[in-house]
Amino acid sequence: MKKAKPAPKAVRGAADPAVKKVVARHAGNKGALITVLQEVQAELGYLSGQTIEQISRAMDLPASQVYGVATFYTQFRLKPVGKHLMRVCHGTACHVSGAGKISQALEDELKVGDGETTEDGKFTLETVACLGCCSLAPVMMIDSETYGRLTPDSARKAAKDF
Repeated sequence: MKKAKPAPKAVRGAADPAVKKVVARHAGNKGALITVLQEVQAELGYLSGQTIEQISRAMDLPASQVYGVATFYTQFRLKPVGKHLMRVCHGTACHVSGAGKISQALEDELKVGDGETTEDGKFTLETVACLGCCSLAPVMMIDSETYGRLTPDSARKAAKDF
């Protein structure tokens, strides 16, 4: 008769219910770290230092390893994001079509830099490598809404109208 495998001790000790729930689904699978980070971020919006520590304990992994993965992949956020995520493409097609001017117009309009969130928490502005809409260059997305063939003025207007 097989002995039941006990739940990892840290799963029982994870303070945040979202972390506890996600880690429990992947109990015993240390190879699921990226999946755990993705799922926890989807639940909480970002990965705080405390959350990284909880995942570390829950998965019985060094905190440095969890932090290393969270900082290596650009999909993970270590700071809260605004209500709306505004991503400006700086891929080759967008770059040569004026993405720099689009970003500058939005930074001026929102009074934030790349990777920052507006004071009111409405927008987080990010530069990304590619949005996959090269035929619409220059392009940005606000949440899941795509805006193409942008000018600095049309980018500002999209931000104001959103």
